[in-house]
Amino acid sequence: MAPLHRPPTSRAPSSRTPSNILPSVVALSFLALTFLICYKVDDFAAQTKTVAGHNLDPTPWHLFPPKIFSEDTRHARTVKIIHCSYLACRYANNTATRLPLHSAVSTHQCPEIFRWIHHDLDPWARSRISMEHLDESKKFAAFRVVIVEGRLYVDMYYACVQSRAIFTIWGLVQLLRRFPGMVPDVDMMFDCMDRPTINRTENKDMPLPLFRYCTTDAHFDIPFPDWSFWGWPEVNIRSWGEEFKDIKKSSKSSNWSSKLPRAYWKGNPDVASPVRTELLTCNHSIKWGAQIMRQDWDQEARDGFEQSKLSNQCNHRYKIYAEGFAWSVSLKYILSCGSMSLIISPLYQDFFSRGLDPLKNYWPIPFDNMCESIKHAVDWGNDHLSEAEAIGQQGQNFMESLSMDTVYAYMFQLITEYSKLLDFKPTPPPSALEVCPESLLCIADEKQRQFLEKSATSASLVPPCSLNRAGSDSVYSWLQQEETRKAM
Repeated sequence: MAPLHRPPTSRAPSSRTPSNILPSVVALSFLALTFLICYKVDDFAAQTKTVAGHNLDPTPWHLFPPKIFSEDTRHARTVKIIHCSYLACRYANNTATRLPLHSAVSTHQCPEIFRWIHHDLDPWARSRISMEHLDESKKFAAFRVVIVEGRLYVDMYYACVQSRAIFTIWGLVQLLRRFPGMVPDVDMMFDCMDRPTINRTENKDMPLPLFRYCTTDAHFDIPFPDWSFWGWPEVNIRSWGEEFKDIKKSSKSSNWSSKLPRAYWKGNPDVASPVRTELLTCNHSIKWGAQIMRQDWDQEARDGFEQSKLSNQCNHRYKIYAEGFAWSVSLKYILSCGSMSLIISPLYQDFFSRGLDPLKNYWPIPFDNMCESIKHAVDWGNDHLSEAEAIGQQGQNFMESLSMDTVYAYMFQLITEYSKLLDFKPTPPPSALEVCPESLLCIADEKQRQFLEKSATSASLVPPCSLNRAGSDSVYSWLQQEETRKAM
């Protein structure tokens, strides 16, 4: 019999072997995972607020153009934000800030300007400072600083103009270096813009503690050393120690009689300042004995700041200080020249200016009849050369006593006295980030980094000065005398 033949069966088409599919699946999965991770990291970075101003709006109470950052790509910016914000301090050497509290007590008393510390903090002497106080102060703050066991944490709310936030916080980080293990735990609200906001009348039932660079008699704002003590890179002003040294040296390059017998001012009048607007009308060297110069910072930046060196502005016997939008950092540089400073009716006070004595450290100029008063001061000084020179010298001596040692000691005593008023244990909020020298240098641009590094400090060999509460009583007598003088 013929063999039986089975009917042909259909064969399923051959499929790819698993060895070919697996690499494709793995590759696609890896690409998807990479994309997801990049998306999440980028989104995380976009929500991270930095002291440089990344992802922050300007302060609503003082608007300025949004910051523009120079990172080449979004990826580079993301990497920088993540590294500087979350990794820089983790691998930094923080042993210097973890030492136990020193028991050494200073043998020397703090300078007289320190007596204002208790005056500034007196509004909370009875009520103390609660979390409710800080929650209300937050509405007026650009950032919050919390120090716990020598570590510093910052919670950013708004961007600060230029590099004020970086340099202010750098000053606090350097304070921890200066007095390792001595700075107490503290919780502070800061504003980095110019004008005080906590009005004494409006907030008399609940004074709000808010630190800033200046205050007035009508405000509760607590004055704190401004950012420029560590440098102001945008206008090429170096740290205070460097600038004062050069200004003083330049001031001694010519004797008093050879200096120009006129009053000199150079600055920006376009800052909504009635004082500076009126001062422009006094620009006549013969009629008013004054030389008033308009400062164009944009042009100065293009010219490399060759015409704005502070040490080159000490060639006149008299220098004028006029407040800007509020107080101005220029006061310390004007006094440093050794010229007789003509200070026009200051409304705002920084932490050290309240220690100046009229007719000893400077010559007061009233706002009314400003030009005539400037002319009178110049004529008097030119007729009394030795007396005018002495006033200028006393002003320079005062600024020389305001060394960075004094600045750090003032910061330390102010924070120490403030911390005693807290009725809660400071704890960093979840949104705060730890800040250290490495993280600030990481987030700063190249020029800012150069200025920061030059202003770094080291541990003090001696404890800070001793603060005497009794000395603050004389502040109230001084205030009464000032009110009487202003009323005359």
